[in-house]
Amino acid sequence: MNIKRILTFAAVLSLSFQSFGQQTINASITHDGGQRDYIVYLPASYDGTTAFPLLMCFHGYTSSNSVIMSYSNFNAIADTADFIAVYPQGTVYGGSTHWNVGGWTTGSTVDDVGFVDALLDTLDQDYNINSDRVYSTGMSNGGFMSFLLACQLSDRIAAIASITGSMTPQTYNACNPQHPTPVLQIHGDADGTVPYNGDTWTESIPDVLAYWSNYNNNAMPDTTSVPDINSSDGSTVDHIQYGPGDNCTFVEHYKVYGGDHDWPGVWGNMDIHASRVAWNFLQRFDINGIAGCAAGIADETPQPAFTVYPNPTTEKLTLDKYFNTTVSYRILDVSGRLVGQGSVAGAKPVIDVSFLDADFYILDIEGHHINFVVSQ
Repeated sequence: MNIKRILTFAAVLSLSFQSFGQQTINASITHDGGQRDYIVYLPASYDGTTAFPLLMCFHGYTSSNSVIMSYSNFNAIADTADFIAVYPQGTVYGGSTHWNVGGWTTGSTVDDVGFVDALLDTLDQDYNINSDRVYSTGMSNGGFMSFLLACQLSDRIAAIASITGSMTPQTYNACNPQHPTPVLQIHGDADGTVPYNGDTWTESIPDVLAYWSNYNNNAMPDTTSVPDINSSDGSTVDHIQYGPGDNCTFVEHYKVYGGDHDWPGVWGNMDIHASRVAWNFLQRFDINGIAGCAAGIADETPQPAFTVYPNPTTEKLTLDKYFNTTVSYRILDVSGRLVGQGSVAGAKPVIDVSFLDADFYILDIEGHHINFVVSQ
């Protein structure tokens, strides 16, 4: 047995004696001579024998990893969707925690891209990570950081989701992605912190969407209105979808009309939950896009060929189409977990959804994903 096989066997043997289960772990690495902290969340389903996707979630300017872990609630989603969540901690610049993305952090000398690269190396050593399914998301400065990684560390990042973030001119002008990259942007058009239409230190959201949709060769956008299930939040949402592009990548945008610098579903708009929407988007992709795309078997059509009603609903969902054969369907929650399935046939078939809790769901049928809401 050669030395490489001996070391591999020893690593597997060591892994088999580790106890995982549901854990929240505070850890650190040394990078550029300084200590860099992070939190790892392992769901109960993780036992080290199966490679899990990895979601990195970056906090906002002046905030911390423990704060965003608390309000984003990605740990609960990880429990049902089977991924590892990691919350890196930024360093202090000018008295505030930050990620060095340019713009208002131009004076910072911290190499945060290098830190994330080293962090991923460490996580690969410590856990069984599916390196083709590494994702980045974050709030505000953390969204800016996710875009920076998509530009400068894209060989390790499959897809990103930015909530209230954008791209600084420095990130935008030096962006050099290595593969078509799925991008989700959630942003309020009344954001008073990161202006929707940009500023001298931040690119406008339309320009950011145009950059990535052009890079990916995405199709022209289609827009659908998200059901206004909470009329008291002072905002509504449009879902704007560009796609499919190269490797069946998508660029998607949830534009919150009247939305401020918020994490929808936690505060601000309550028609969507940003964490659930983000994971449902990200989990569809690996570093090569959608599996089977090149073979033409991943037909992710942005707009379905029919509608469903009433939407929102309380008990029944009618499909406005004639099905001349019996077709199967699945119902997924916004974390991608299967919550219902069955089959339909004939004219305007009806699906019973009375067993579902009030929430946002996805009907997966004939290659289409149709959003619907179950209300109280």
